[in-house]
Amino acid sequence: MMYACRDSAMPANILDRQLAQLEACRYNFGRGEVVRVVKLLKRLDGVHFTDTAAVIRFHEALLFLRAFPQGPAVVRATERILNHFHKKVEGLRGAGPDMDDFDTFEDSGIAGTRMEDTLSFDVAHWLINRLPGKVEIAWENYESGRELGNTGPRFIPLLEDDAFVEADTPWRRWFEAAAGRKGSDRNRLIPAWLIQRFSDLPVSPQQKAELYESLRVPLRWHLENSGITRTRNWKGVRDIFYHSEPLISRSQVSLADELARRPPKLTRLSRKHGEEIMDLIREVMLVRYRELYGTTLGDAGSVVRSDLGRGVEIYLWNLPPERRLPLRGYVAGLTLKNGVPINYIEAIGLCEWMEVGFNTFYTFRGGEAGWIYAQVLRCLCHLMGTTCVSVYPYQLGHENEEAIESGAFWFYRKLGFRPGRAELRKLAESEEKKIAADPKYRTSARTLKRLAAGHLFYELPGGEVGAWDSFSTRNIGLRVSQRMARDFGGDASMMREQSASALEKILGVSVSSWTLLEKAAFDNFALVLADLPELRAWTQREKETLLQIIRAKAKADEMLYLHLTQQHGRLRQALLRLGS
Repeated sequence: MMYACRDSAMPANILDRQLAQLEACRYNFGRGEVVRVVKLLKRLDGVHFTDTAAVIRFHEALLFLRAFPQGPAVVRATERILNHFHKKVEGLRGAGPDMDDFDTFEDSGIAGTRMEDTLSFDVAHWLINRLPGKVEIAWENYESGRELGNTGPRFIPLLEDDAFVEADTPWRRWFEAAAGRKGSDRNRLIPAWLIQRFSDLPVSPQQKAELYESLRVPLRWHLENSGITRTRNWKGVRDIFYHSEPLISRSQVSLADELARRPPKLTRLSRKHGEEIMDLIREVMLVRYRELYGTTLGDAGSVVRSDLGRGVEIYLWNLPPERRLPLRGYVAGLTLKNGVPINYIEAIGLCEWMEVGFNTFYTFRGGEAGWIYAQVLRCLCHLMGTTCVSVYPYQLGHENEEAIESGAFWFYRKLGFRPGRAELRKLAESEEKKIAADPKYRTSARTLKRLAAGHLFYELPGGEVGAWDSFSTRNIGLRVSQRMARDFGGDASMMREQSASALEKILGVSVSSWTLLEKAAFDNFALVLADLPELRAWTQREKETLLQIIRAKAKADEMLYLHLTQQHGRLRQALLRLGS
């Protein structure tokens, strides 16, 4: 195969070699490297690509160099090429390759491509406003059933006369007629009409989401040269950190030393700036086919920022009071490297325990991940008051082939994490002996899957080692459900009402004057604590502090709630016992 260049033809083997040289430049530093990188970029920018794999390789190398540049000229060159990268994709399309290569988790979101997914109500609503006229329903991939027939009559008159009895209801025609849209682009106007109908329903936000998401409508959107693409989705920054020396490797990182440093400064952003960060994280996740509860529903008023040096900024935020979890506190986050999004964060905590998820995007996994992870933990532990950090099995490779392939277990183990289960500790120690005896030894995928079957833990100084090893809020929820089945015949409403009444009596309080969100928090705690025998023996001060904790769950800053749980020893003991 030959690759035609604007000035001359470029054989495939030469293009492959030059791409390999550019990829190697990501880890080369020193005198003359900037000139070498810029020359390579200019040469490759002149290629008319006819192969998707080569285009993707070029794209990913450009993004890495923009995040980890050797000098200003590299930043200028990468930005110039990325800002016009959609033209390379459009030119590629004309050559007739398989464009589905751009539709994987690793390679999606490149300028000039399109994407398709079944989105949550909140993300779909945001996307349609963010890309007006560029979102359509992928009717050919929509396997509609009773859902549309049951929900559609809310806003399409007489639909049930067709949907309830006919086997061939033409859903698209019904929607086009109801939306009143005409012309060749009418399918791109229907999603906005549909989302607005759900937005106007006189029900709670949670119910709107539940109804819309039950339809599982596949949406398709055209990225073109939009700023939300991975290609162009970076923030302008005043000071860029240029790399003149090798990147920090994981072996150079001491997690203990990093966590012992002075806590990082966390600066709260204005709501306006916070909303910009919420838009950014939704863009970042959307074009990578990802969605987290906290990235979709983050509270713009709670965003804090920390500048950690080396061009690294970390943004963290909570959930709004009306969308919080019943018991645990929640923090989500995003890391930028020289303005480029490189990973996302999720941390869920109770008392001094925190379960954390850290996902570095494929493109940047060779870029100081160990050091950046340590900075993320510094920020989270300071914000949340954490002394016990837990990594859940999915992050390690449980039902996650990507984590198995990357050896994720060893990433955490070499930073000092320990398995919570005794048999997994023994297995890890056995593997470490094999590695020490033979540097060429590699843990098998089968063994990595065994090691990923349980949580890993890291206790900071002062933390109680092993206290949270067998804890899970799921255990608490299952206990409550079992009691509901046993004592209330499966009636959740009756259980909530009687549990709340019982807790009011035990604590000597009436919640009738509390806000709706405070009452909801009280009801959730009542489900857990109303049947706790020792609760009656708590001191009056302990009961009053419990009420403060419950009401804090509904306040603007959820971290107040989390910090208060760390100060109530008897509540902590009760939760640990119920969840272990």
